[in-house]
Amino acid sequence: MADTKDLTMILRAQIPIVVVESADERRVLSLLLRFAMQEGLSFYEWRVTRGLELGGFGSAPQDQDELAEPEALLAHIAATPGPGLYALCDFHPYLVDDPKNIRYLKDIALENEQLRNTVVLVSHEFTVPRELGRLTAKFNLRLPSDNELVGLVRAQAKAWSETNKGMRVRTDQRTLDKLVANLRGVSHADALVLIRHAIFGDGAITESDIPEVNRLKFELLDSEGVLHFEYDTGDLGAVAGLNNLKRWLSLRKNAFLAADTMDRPKGVLLLGVQGGGKSLAAKAVSGFWGIPLLRLDFGTLYNKFFGETERNLRNSLRQAELMAPCVLWMDEIEKGLATGQSDNATSKRVLSTLLTWMAENQSPVFIVATANEITELPPELMRKGRLDEVFFVDLPDKAVREDIFRIHLEKRNMDPCEFELGALADAAEGFTGAEIEEAIVSSRYLAGARGDGVMQDDLLGAVNRTFPVSVMRAESISALRDWARDRTVPA
Repeated sequence: MADTKDLTMILRAQIPIVVVESADERRVLSLLLRFAMQEGLSFYEWRVTRGLELGGFGSAPQDQDELAEPEALLAHIAATPGPGLYALCDFHPYLVDDPKNIRYLKDIALENEQLRNTVVLVSHEFTVPRELGRLTAKFNLRLPSDNELVGLVRAQAKAWSETNKGMRVRTDQRTLDKLVANLRGVSHADALVLIRHAIFGDGAITESDIPEVNRLKFELLDSEGVLHFEYDTGDLGAVAGLNNLKRWLSLRKNAFLAADTMDRPKGVLLLGVQGGGKSLAAKAVSGFWGIPLLRLDFGTLYNKFFGETERNLRNSLRQAELMAPCVLWMDEIEKGLATGQSDNATSKRVLSTLLTWMAENQSPVFIVATANEITELPPELMRKGRLDEVFFVDLPDKAVREDIFRIHLEKRNMDPCEFELGALADAAEGFTGAEIEEAIVSSRYLAGARGDGVMQDDLLGAVNRTFPVSVMRAESISALRDWARDRTVPA
């Protein structure tokens, strides 16, 4: 109803050219037909593959096949008295560097009072030529509300039931609410595709359907390679230590996922030693909250052409909003936002774009930024209001090192009870979680070559042969720990 009302207001204002950017072409054409029938207008649809066709009612155009040519079509509209409504689908390629077609459209617009024809340009993406800017209005379809999404789910459940001897689709209210939350941000047509995918396979909407729906939703949104959907999210139970961070996330889970909260958490910065588990923790936030994880790839964000890098970032942030609720993971953020003078200030413009979005964003997008070098981070990034908290991920203590050994041994189907974890944790003092995992992997290679199982001495030998980063970079890590001691929250 809202779409119909908004479009009716624009068309009744007799704006000669209307641009509708939408991938949901059928819905747009349906709205236009409804308006034409209501107003008693002739309605025509044009496609380059079929020419000009009668869309509603009125006089059918003569020489329909000849009007498949864009120039002939515009000449026909300019010479045909109205009132008429013309929907031109995917017309955008015929206005690029084509002054004649632009001029035809301008003539149609300037003669609107006498001609009374309205041209609606329907495309997934449209850049209005400057010559037509003041003669054009833009209309955007509203995305379906939660109530509309529930209605779509019920309609598809009814359709499945009718084709399966009256069987009912199995689900529960909690899973249904979660499905609806994850359908936000897509068009009606895309929502139907996702709902059918969840229902039609097994006649049920279950918890296992949600990750697959999120993956398909991300693919439908088309990220252009800058934003990546992460499948392996894990859970906080697979992360050793970080008890303060886990408690902080637990307290804010319901507030973030609530639809009407005013104080939704915005995000955290995880600062710490390389290999300390920051990336694993970022993935676990997504798994713990049960929402998709998106990773912003700063390596593919940057573009040599002026302005393209900022455009890539804006598109990525807009896409994260459409995927909401979600976790947006910015790994090693200092590498993407270092504000030196050697890049013609591109990084400064990227930082400005990101900071503005972080301050103004109202969508449930939770940022998890990770960093290894505090000196390279711009101080504006850590201001309250943009990120909620800065956590320091330190080297694990003995108890946490024991948990890390236990987790990685169990992950590889090895019984931790067969090893003296306390002795291993003592030997691995100063090790990061990544270094402990690599020691286990190394001992498995040695045992495999021997044709035997991994023994305690194999693990101790692998640990003793390793020079941890806390030794190789002792000075820089000590400086980082000193800086973080009174400025951050221990994770």
